[in-house]
Amino acid sequence: MDILWRDQTLFKNMDVFDLDHLPEEFLHREQQLTQLAMDLKPALRKSRPINALCIGPPSTGKTTAVKLIFKEIENVSEDVIPVYVNCQIINSRQQVFAKIFEKIFGYPPPSYGIPFLKLYYKILEKLSERVLVVALDDLNLVIEDKTINEILYALLKAHEEVEDVKIGVIAISTDLRIAERFDASVGSIFHSDEIYFPPYSRDEIRDILSSRAKFGFYPNVLSDEALEMIVDLTHQAGDLRLGIYLLKMAGLEAEKRASRRIEVRDVEVVCRDGRKVFLRKGILALNSAERALLKIVYSTSEELTTGELFKRFRKVISIGYTKFYEMLLKLENLRLIDTKFEGGRGRTRIILKRYDPKIVLEALRDF
Repeated sequence: MDILWRDQTLFKNMDVFDLDHLPEEFLHREQQLTQLAMDLKPALRKSRPINALCIGPPSTGKTTAVKLIFKEIENVSEDVIPVYVNCQIINSRQQVFAKIFEKIFGYPPPSYGIPFLKLYYKILEKLSERVLVVALDDLNLVIEDKTINEILYALLKAHEEVEDVKIGVIAISTDLRIAERFDASVGSIFHSDEIYFPPYSRDEIRDILSSRAKFGFYPNVLSDEALEMIVDLTHQAGDLRLGIYLLKMAGLEAEKRASRRIEVRDVEVVCRDGRKVFLRKGILALNSAERALLKIVYSTSEELTTGELFKRFRKVISIGYTKFYEMLLKLENLRLIDTKFEGGRGRTRIILKRYDPKIVLEALRDF
């Protein structure tokens, strides 16, 4: 019989489909993982590690690579303190060092507040004989260049404040030009090994999603046709997280109809909602001005050049072109829009919509 009884499930381990789950098999990133490990290897000898800059489009394995390396470090050494910082949430110098303080001391700094310099020197004085490695994930989503430079400068210059302090920095960015936001004082000392994470090919996406299915579902639960459809949708979206989400939701949909197999019909049911979920996550990372810019893009039926979009946006918010361009780049890095160049010399840049405008405008109304 193909009926799934009430106490039965298709999932061997549903946690495998959580977006923050560290995969049992980390496929197609061996080179990047090895490069990152070599950069951090000096820390295991109590020496200052090589700084790293992990760059690439969203959902290409940057965060996973760093978290896997940090997990391995914590398993083999007590002399290295790895601290992961999500800059979408923790985005000021004070917050970053409060996170570091909590990791080192095992408890957060006083809730009533503590002057930055006092917090800073408490941390540095605790680092004798130990090496601190700080990963700043989504550093490009910190809005102000000044804040980025304050964070990096405080970390990179710490050894000049307290003797023998050893700190390494891993910057993670979806903006390939993040280094252009560093001022002269940071650019002169942030000598980093650049590690590029390219988009996954369709075959690589299939391998990764098949691996997740192998560890997450019982054998023969996922039909080949359903898998291929999820692979196609994921490749089109350019976001591996969508595929992982669709696997989980299609499994739940198949269970809902008491089926022992996940079929194409299950993927079709959850596909539209899946796109909405990931669209909302992108919009959550925007401030009010950036959401206003996104609304103009999706409220316009014709194609816009960057120049035309800037003119329309200036009528809503008075802003310079440099700041406008940074906001536009953020929308592109979050996969909310695409851009393309047309023409020869003096090429024009065209704004392209990645989503159905109705879905985007509906999502924006919730903010």
